[in-house]
Amino acid sequence: MDKNAQTVSQVQTILKFTYGVIPIVAGADKFTNLLTDWSHYLNPSLVSALPFSAHAFMMIVGVIEIIAGILVFIDTQKGAYLVSAWLVLIALSLLTSGNYLDVAVRDLVMAIGAFSLAKLSTVIKASL
Repeated sequence: MDKNAQTVSQVQTILKFTYGVIPIVAGADKFTNLLTDWSHYLNPSLVSALPFSAHAFMMIVGVIEIIAGILVFIDTQKGAYLVSAWLVLIALSLLTSGNYLDVAVRDLVMAIGAFSLAKLSTVIKASL
C-alpha cells in the first residue's frame, strides 16, 4: 500500500470511529441524561405537538442514534450518510427554534464530516 492510500485509510478509520462511537454514546445518553438534559434541545413547537413526553421522544431519538452509529461500523458509507442527514435535521430543528444556534452550527460542521466519510468510503470501495 502506498503512502497516499495508507493516509486515506487512516483518515477513514479515524472518521469511522468518530461517527460510529459518538452517535452511540449520545444515543445511549438519551436514556440517562448524564451528559445533559437532552429534552432542552427540542424545538418547543415540536414538544407541544408530541403525543408523549419530551423524554420519551428523546429515548426514540436515542435508539435511532445508536442504530446509526452501529450502521457506520457495519456499512460505513450508508451509516455515514444517515448520520450526516440526522445531524442536518437536528441542526434545522435548532435553527427553526432560534435556540442553541451554536450547537446547530456545530452539528452542521459534524454533518459535513460525516458526509465526507461517506464520500471517502465510496472512493475506497470503488478502488477495491
